Amino acid sequence: MFERIDVLLMLIPGLPLLAAIVTALLGPRVLRSMSHVPVVVAFAVSFLCSLLLVFEVRDQQSPPELEGQVISTRTIGYEHLTRLWTWASIDGAYESDAVGTATDAPDFRIDITLRADALTAMMLAMVTFISSLVAIFGSGYMDGDRGYWRFFTYVALFVFSMTMLVSVSNFVLLFVFWEAVGACSYLLIGFWYEKPEAAAAGKKAFLVNRIGDFAFTIALFLIWTTYGSLNYHDTLKDGRYQSDVVSQAIESGRQDVVVPGVLGQTRIAANDYVIGEHGQVTVTAICILLMLGACGKSAQFPLHVWLPDAMEGPTPVSALIHAATMVTAGVYMVARCTPLFMSSPPAQMLVAVIGGFTALLAALIALTQFDLKRVLAYSTISQLGYMFLALGAGTLAGITGGMFHLFTHAFFKALLFLGAGSVMHAMGHIIDMRRFSGLRRLMPHTHWTFLFGCLALAGVAPFAGFWSKDAVLAAVETKAHALEHEIAIRHGDGVHATSHGTGEAHVPAYLSPAEYDHLKAGLYSGLSDAELHRNALLYKSLYILGLVVAFLTAFYTFRAFFMTFYGEERVPHEAGHHA
Repeated sequence: MFERIDVLLMLIPGLPLLAAIVTALLGPRVLRSMSHVPVVVAFAVSFLCSLLLVFEVRDQQSPPELEGQVISTRTIGYEHLTRLWTWASIDGAYESDAVGTATDAPDFRIDITLRADALTAMMLAMVTFISSLVAIFGSGYMDGDRGYWRFFTYVALFVFSMTMLVSVSNFVLLFVFWEAVGACSYLLIGFWYEKPEAAAAGKKAFLVNRIGDFAFTIALFLIWTTYGSLNYHDTLKDGRYQSDVVSQAIESGRQDVVVPGVLGQTRIAANDYVIGEHGQVTVTAICILLMLGACGKSAQFPLHVWLPDAMEGPTPVSALIHAATMVTAGVYMVARCTPLFMSSPPAQMLVAVIGGFTALLAALIALTQFDLKRVLAYSTISQLGYMFLALGAGTLAGITGGMFHLFTHAFFKALLFLGAGSVMHAMGHIIDMRRFSGLRRLMPHTHWTFLFGCLALAGVAPFAGFWSKDAVLAAVETKAHALEHEIAIRHGDGVHATSHGTGEAHVPAYLSPAEYDHLKAGLYSGLSDAELHRNALLYKSLYILGLVVAFLTAFYTFRAFFMTFYGEERVPHEAGHHA
């Protein structure tokens, strides 16, 4: 079973890399107008492998193995590691008094390791499926372009970098492919580099992202100096032993505990990475720096300015960047770093505030745009803000809702961008909605597919956007209620929610009673009643803001739809025979 997963993990990113090499070598002289073939085939096979990986991970996570009232950690949080080779190793690189007493921290070691868990499997399936559709669309859209083979080489490298980014199992490799995704986006946004606007847009995206990447780099140094590890996964065989070690250290009053494996599954429910006031400041600094890095990649305020200009690239590139690859990298990174953000409530709230504010700001700007692709670009920024708003709730429902919205958004946003590309191609590369209208008769297929995308983006039931937006808003509202409930419990005005009406605390099935008590104490012990009240008010305000953004999204989405496909039939003279 595990051998099959190993093969799948290697094939999924390996095939796009192979396609990029073949296209780069044979495209100019041999493949030429057939340069898309190896790329489309590689993406399609990678998608099939990703589907198999999803089923493998699903089978490993169910049915749960009950041990009394506790579900085995391995069952609820399945993860599999495929270690290929060691890239770098330095013995004795980390020195601390805590090492050797609380637990043995590893030497500085960077392994080329691929990871399979639920989050990785979901991301790989989404990335490879959307990429396959975009590549097929691009084969017709880019037909006749001088750089046809070059386009598909860049796209294949882009997808390889993204699949590796979500597959690796340590922060160093995450950063390597984080930069690779940025480099590929620069090449694709500036693909038509003869146009000054395209060249400038590529440079702008590259430079703005350097700000976030610099913050990410500092975060990596702080993670190493704080935890003595850059791995996600637990480095000890028995994750329960790690929890016991930490608990013993807490009881003994130690404040410099080092736990191998920064983001292992067994650490998600813990709030004790670094103990003490100094440690809290450190982990908050790490989270803020990571969030700044995510703001760059995922175009959140104040580093959102590059994404609208990225529309200067070919439309398939816009669909790929906005739906499945670059902008989702920041959301994925924050979701992957959930354990760190859980241990810093201030950073958690910062994520929610930035996400909520960006969602509102981008939605308001989208109302003023007449360029169809720019409307969709600001829509992407706004919806990414929704995802960060959910992640900022810091709850299981929030993480699930945020990633669910990322997944659904990828499909309908790719559909909308490809529809916009169809309109742009038919209108002779004119995309200003003031210069055309009434296209539903000229482009009936595009009209209907674009309508379905708009319904999903606007959150109309029963389309996907309705369910994922509802999950985001529900998570934020639930967070506010949870904080209010904690205040009530402290003052004896309420009891824990129960499943039997007994008034006793309901312990999640995957936690022992002792672990549940420790988790609850860790979440709220450092907050006063006044702070809990302020936090509850903040999340209530963010919930209302999310509702406002939902209505604004519906308005600017259908404004663009009706301006394009309804009204008097008008076509710009540049359209020529394409219309």
